[in-house]
Amino acid sequence: MNKKTGPHITSNHWGPSVINVDGEQLSVTPHPDDPNPSRINENIPGALKGQSRIRHPAVRESYLKNGPLANQGERGEEKFVEVSWEMALDLIASELNRVREDHGNQSIFAGSYGWSSAGRFHHAQSQLKRFMNSIGGFVRSEGNYSYNAALILMPYIVGNFRDHVKQATRWNTVKDEGELVIMFGGIPLRNTQVSGGGIAKHTLKDDMKACVDAGVRFVNFSPLKNDAATELKAQWLAPRPGSDTALMMGMAHTLLVENLYDQNFINNYTVGFKQVSDYLLGKSDGVIKDASWAEKQSGIPQEEIVKLSREMASKRTLLCTAVGLQRAEHGEQPLWMTVLLASMLGQIGLPGSGFGIGYGADASIGVVDRPMRWPSFSQGKNAVEDFIPVAMISEMLLSPGTRYEYNGQTRTFPNIKMIWWAGGNPFHHHQDLNRLRKAFQQPQTIIVNEISWTATARHADIVLPVASTIERTDIGAGTQDNSIIPMPQIIPTQFEARTEFEIFTALEKKLGLNTDFSRKMTSEQWLEEMWDSLKTEAKKHERDLPSLQEFLKGDIISFDDPSPKNVFLADFRKDPNQSPLTTPSGKIELFSETIASFQYEDCPGHPTWLPPREWLGADTSHFSLHMISGQPATRLHSQLDEGSYSKSMKIQGREPILMHPDDAQERGIKDGDVVIVFNNRGQCLAGAKITHDICKNTVFLWTGAWYDPNLKNESHQDRHGNPNVLTHDYRTSRLSQGPAAQSALVEIKKHIGELPIIEAFTPPIS
Repeated sequence: MNKKTGPHITSNHWGPSVINVDGEQLSVTPHPDDPNPSRINENIPGALKGQSRIRHPAVRESYLKNGPLANQGERGEEKFVEVSWEMALDLIASELNRVREDHGNQSIFAGSYGWSSAGRFHHAQSQLKRFMNSIGGFVRSEGNYSYNAALILMPYIVGNFRDHVKQATRWNTVKDEGELVIMFGGIPLRNTQVSGGGIAKHTLKDDMKACVDAGVRFVNFSPLKNDAATELKAQWLAPRPGSDTALMMGMAHTLLVENLYDQNFINNYTVGFKQVSDYLLGKSDGVIKDASWAEKQSGIPQEEIVKLSREMASKRTLLCTAVGLQRAEHGEQPLWMTVLLASMLGQIGLPGSGFGIGYGADASIGVVDRPMRWPSFSQGKNAVEDFIPVAMISEMLLSPGTRYEYNGQTRTFPNIKMIWWAGGNPFHHHQDLNRLRKAFQQPQTIIVNEISWTATARHADIVLPVASTIERTDIGAGTQDNSIIPMPQIIPTQFEARTEFEIFTALEKKLGLNTDFSRKMTSEQWLEEMWDSLKTEAKKHERDLPSLQEFLKGDIISFDDPSPKNVFLADFRKDPNQSPLTTPSGKIELFSETIASFQYEDCPGHPTWLPPREWLGADTSHFSLHMISGQPATRLHSQLDEGSYSKSMKIQGREPILMHPDDAQERGIKDGDVVIVFNNRGQCLAGAKITHDICKNTVFLWTGAWYDPNLKNESHQDRHGNPNVLTHDYRTSRLSQGPAAQSALVEIKKHIGELPIIEAFTPPIS
């Protein structure tokens, strides 16, 4: 490591940081201009120098001994043998040639999923996809785990969801014009530490506090009180998890029968209200969706539902629905109901009101936007057309050739022989990890590029050590931020790690390929080319940028926000004929003829109450607690879990699980106890945190604890607290095939006896 260098600025998805190097020691401090910096930065030193860092290329023992077709070992259980880079690349080159020749590129699944590097060049997925495209392509995934239901549903009823996120109504218009903010699922600040590609300043907390100071009232519908910051002084109402759609229907029914809805807006800006109103009134199914009915589903008193409905109609109101609500069975329905409720209020397109899906999922939403497209590493063109919805990995690997329905199509799962994963950790994102373990036994070869020995790396055959962000040079810029952040190489590449660009350039030569991947350029030349394109674009905004080398030695460069007073769908409201939506009708589709034509019972043509299979409204005789699993406060997903800040909030080394005092007392559990959380799918150990900030019969377990199964235990008990050993692998619906992790019931008991040793951070090296 370098001697006494710094300070150096760098960027991560959780914001900028200042890094000092003194001999072998790294220290990280917040950037002085960030008003609410994330403490996730504190994880960097311990994780990058910790015991779990992958130091050398490694190959699973039986794979190395017997080859891909005859090895007898089990992925995830076997040890690895460290090998030279030459041997690792020879193995990969040979296997790429064999699989492509015997089975074709359509038998390779690659591209992966995850946030990976915040840099514009060293972006793991882009590097891998470009390389795979240069050799004939690969099967990819479509969508994401965060808001897949929204990505598929919203284009039918309002328009492209990614555009919605960028165009979200700004909080400063809520401060100036708004009066009431209703949050379904809250706006948890722990989520807003991060933003795709990075963010220079965390201002959301202050922006929302300014709304409170201006007299805006907040209401938090969530099982968790702290899903709304204390500064918001929000009224907390805790509906039964999974009942938000029914709750919204009770509100909509009240607006309808009391004639509090905006008929003019409904007539001029929407289609399909007749079908929806008939459903609310019970004309189509015999069930009246009034406030009394909504109380039975949600537990929220009908008097409160009616009172809030009237208040919403009398005030300038913004409806915010968290993307976590759609990560449940029938997750499309709360999104569709949000649009219906906002349409009935008639305030869509007005400052400080309307609706927004995903506030709080990202630090930038409703806060800032970029003035231009930042440069990126081109992925090239994929010659393989096949893909799967992102959350269907297990189905694909366990059931090749099986047909399934998705977004109006009937598709067939490919027969995958090879997986190459980079920049992600499916053993964090995916559900029902015991099932995923079985699925990961199916391919002939799995290659993983990683910094640390995550569970995904442990379930590979060939593991390649990759350089971290501070061991390479890059350009930081968030996908929705208005700043560019220097990312100089701060320390030498540690151990035998290489950048993805170095790995794929070496393979390009070893395979005797043309130079479609590298273009015979070095990484420095690529960065210069990207910087030159950025300088050209900046000139259009009357900004002269320094040279790349000056930028890397300097500070953050910020541009003017292009739309500081943006109001979502303002142009559409002003003139729906001149600025139509991209829906089939050009209007908001409260009933969708297109979706109805798919004839999906699990996602009909209008918002519908479809109770999940697992929720507290069903038979809970065996598992009486509803588990919510969400973004942790101490890290981004599972990244850098070995870091000091991530470890600081664990309880006896296990991830904390929030429990209501009454639930804990019934089970003889005290604060700080290690507990067993279990259901029919699996079990894990967690640390009990007893609090009144969660509603009864509900528990909350952060995601991202590195999966650490005890394979000698009959249920493969996870020793570390990963909730995805408990979540089911059902989909939201046949429309979007999204993950439905929030619909899971569990039971909890106190752990008795000696605690098992956590092995998640111990390298599996023989």
